[in-house]
Amino acid sequence: MRPGRPLASLRRLLLALHKPYGVLSQFTPEPGSRWGTLAAFGLPRAVYPLGRLDADSEGLLLLSDEPGLNHRLLDPARGHRREYWVQVEGEPDDAALRRLATGELRLDGVPVRPARAWRLEPPPDLPPRDPPIRQRRNIPDRWLALELSEGRNRQVRRMTAAVGHPTLRLVRARIGELALGTLPRGAWRELDPAERRRVFAAGP
Repeated sequence: MRPGRPLASLRRLLLALHKPYGVLSQFTPEPGSRWGTLAAFGLPRAVYPLGRLDADSEGLLLLSDEPGLNHRLLDPARGHRREYWVQVEGEPDDAALRRLATGELRLDGVPVRPARAWRLEPPPDLPPRDPPIRQRRNIPDRWLALELSEGRNRQVRRMTAAVGHPTLRLVRARIGELALGTLPRGAWRELDPAERRRVFAAGP
């Protein structure tokens, strides 16, 4: 520490944002893109997203100004768990849930890691998406929960499609042991030390 440097300046930030639909997990817009960016939310300078949520996904996104946290959180060898709430088309049966959970699915020729998959009953209490999801009059939909320990490109959507149930809406509900909770859509807050520990809680 340099002499006279205020201790407050050494504090590192770890933030939780409830990312809405239609927002890229980056601050710089992509040329010609219809999606918004994180620049619209008044976040502190120098923070960066830890991982990403696709623009058409919602929920818990973490940001930090601390070097190295991205690797610590996303390294597959560490197996950090992430829970997603997924509204899918149709009614997945027990066989479909087993396929999602057992690791028998392959993406790009590589098996997915074993996961957890279960029906959300009752469905989560979420505000309607803006814009609304597509709905077909004669096809029901169902909310599932998936807990993964890896994060491949559009993995959840590709997994549900592989078992015959396309994803209609996708919300990341938890990272480690930290839940999205009641954080309003589009809002963010700094995590306290106990919440930070929950983010990095180890698990199978």
